[in-house]
Amino acid sequence: MSMNTSFAVGIVAITMLLHAAYSTVQYRAMLKITEDKFTGPPYEVLVELVLVLVLSLFAGLTVPGNFRSILPDSDENRVVSVPSNMNFMIFNHRGKAFPAETGLKLN
Repeated sequence: MSMNTSFAVGIVAITMLLHAAYSTVQYRAMLKITEDKFTGPPYEVLVELVLVLVLSLFAGLTVPGNFRSILPDSDENRVVSVPSNMNFMIFNHRGKAFPAETGLKLN
């Protein structure tokens, strides 16, 4: 499928989600008029929500495009680089609030 079709499926899913919310609010208003208890949304709304879930998952996975492979030898994939001079490495983190020596011995 093309990206435009997948985008349209996502728009339909959002519209269906809004319709399900409106239907539930309308159902609760009807229950207030008839003075019945609210036990949950109607069956049709639950089916609509499951369909919305499927459509939105489909749109969410197909709209961004194809996955690209990661080249393991590429320098652009480096997340952590170690500086060449290790003497100037500073570790500033929350662990410095704890005492270095606790004085506890494990037997």
